[in-house]
Amino acid sequence: MKNKLLSLISGKRSIRVRMFWSFSLSLIIAMNVSSILNESLLNRLLAARHFPYLSILLYGVLSFISFIVLFILSFSLMTRRIVQYLLSLGEGLDCIAGGNLRHRVPLIRKDELGKVAENINTMAEKLERQIAKERQIEKSKMDLITGVSHDLRTPLTNIIGYLELLKNRVYRNKQEQERFVDITYNKAMQLKNLIDDLFEYTRLTTSDAKLVMGQFDVRELLTQIVAEFQPFAKELGVTVETYLAFKSMPIPMDPGKIRRAIDNLLMNALKFSVKPGVVRVSLEARSLFVAIKIENEGTPISKEQEELLFERFYKADHSRTAHAIQAGSGLGLSIAKNIVERHNGTLSLVHSSGHYAFIIELPISNPAQNY
Repeated sequence: MKNKLLSLISGKRSIRVRMFWSFSLSLIIAMNVSSILNESLLNRLLAARHFPYLSILLYGVLSFISFIVLFILSFSLMTRRIVQYLLSLGEGLDCIAGGNLRHRVPLIRKDELGKVAENINTMAEKLERQIAKERQIEKSKMDLITGVSHDLRTPLTNIIGYLELLKNRVYRNKQEQERFVDITYNKAMQLKNLIDDLFEYTRLTTSDAKLVMGQFDVRELLTQIVAEFQPFAKELGVTVETYLAFKSMPIPMDPGKIRRAIDNLLMNALKFSVKPGVVRVSLEARSLFVAIKIENEGTPISKEQEELLFERFYKADHSRTAHAIQAGSGLGLSIAKNIVERHNGTLSLVHSSGHYAFIIELPISNPAQNY
């Protein structure tokens, strides 16, 4: 308390107090020094005994001038650091305004000017982050355009090629014609799925998607999804094992959106699981949330690939798509993550030597954001 009082009185934490002391001390110095000088001058003028009235007038003028000069000099010396710091702040602002957002003004004062300097640095940091974010958004837009162009061009080119063959009747028999038609149809469906994924991702990343919330049993939903995937899994030579709680687990969610997220994760596990293999689906109730875990064994990926796995259009390894499964849009995991986060939940991956565990955590009672 004593140190704070001394700091306040000395003006270290208040420029107004510092200016008051500088003004007062400059006034005292100017009055005392000019008084001494002027007294000596007056004695000399009176000793001369020439034009006494003119001497007194001259004394008054010189006294005033000496007081003003001494006051200005002493006040300038006492406020020199403040002026230098103000110039430093001005130079810093010019530097930041010139585009150098990494520049920071020195924080060497604890008064109002120090707060101004702190605000300038905070402003520069925010501007730097904002511009970096805008650049990242611009890059994401270009990546989106590039990804869409690449993923849509391949099936579209195939469709056009097979339609030209059919149009020109370049096939040997009825069986080959039917095969061309089947291939064209499959490519058209792949194109449709890509467009649907893109449309869903775009809606989820804008304010267009609204969650239709309600209390739904996540255990029942998970049971239905797994049952629907069983024939497809059997065709691939993959066994789907479930470890679900015996009791129902109603939680606030949009069942359609959560179904889409689980579908994407389960399809991803079936695609990239070793064949023959096992995909495990488990449900666990915890204190504040429920945890859905989807596990499979697959080809190991690097740490860098693991960090990019939820990025849109990212595909860890195209060669891992087997059994005539489409490579996909690369949006499935991004869509799933976005859906879960809109429910105020989290989607994470635990990977170790080819063992993958995708974990969805959904809150039991917290309402999701409806936007």
